[in-house]
Amino acid sequence: MKLPYYHVDAFSSELFRGNPAGVCPLERWLPDAVLQNIATENNLSETAFFAPADEGFDLRWFTPTVEVDLCGHATVASAEVLFSELNQPGNTIRFQTRSGPVTTARRGALIELDFPSRPPAACPGDDLLARALGHAPREVLKARDYLAVYDSQSQVAALTPDFTLLERLDSAGIIVTARGENCDFVSRYFAPRAGIPEDPVTGSSHCSLIPFWAGRLGKNELFARQISRRGGELHCRLMGDRVAIGGRSVIFGRGFLEVPVS
Repeated sequence: MKLPYYHVDAFSSELFRGNPAGVCPLERWLPDAVLQNIATENNLSETAFFAPADEGFDLRWFTPTVEVDLCGHATVASAEVLFSELNQPGNTIRFQTRSGPVTTARRGALIELDFPSRPPAACPGDDLLARALGHAPREVLKARDYLAVYDSQSQVAALTPDFTLLERLDSAGIIVTARGENCDFVSRYFAPRAGIPEDPVTGSSHCSLIPFWAGRLGKNELFARQISRRGGELHCRLMGDRVAIGGRSVIFGRGFLEVPVS
């Protein structure tokens, strides 16, 4: 079977920055094992698959090792493909996902995600977390992920985690964050249990980062940078129990996958 395939750099206006995602539009769903094999072969942090649904599209995301319940950058990438390559009419797309309905909107050059808010709650410090990160945070909170708060952007940038230790933590991933030097806040994201040592730019982590920093900074509109090696930029808004996460994206490749399906 020949499948259309796009490679998209999301949360960036430049190629070779942001977070690369694979995007596979489907006419019908293939077996889960086939979807996982495609994502494993792509070896990107996520490959997104979407297919027509009664209302909008069904959307799923796979890392090289597992299916995940929410992914921001691959949703931005999927919307970019639909709008710019597949002539999706209008300025909004509704996706049905494992985390419920997700709406994307085209706002000028940005694609904005409407995601659930996941406010983190304070939790006891974990010695394993501190040892794994190599520098103890001043504060630890948790929602889906651990949220480790540091005093400065330079401390976040300097972290060299022990991924073997991070993998032992009871958490989908680990967010590290601090006030930004030329933005409201910065972050990095580690998810070795999902086969992603460090994710370049992570939309879903901002479901917790936005309510946290909105409360700390006293404002609901924020500009964030993820300071991985590739780096990325996110335009953020807190909307009650939802968050808006906006970003640009650039299509790097267009082609086809040759997939054996029995």
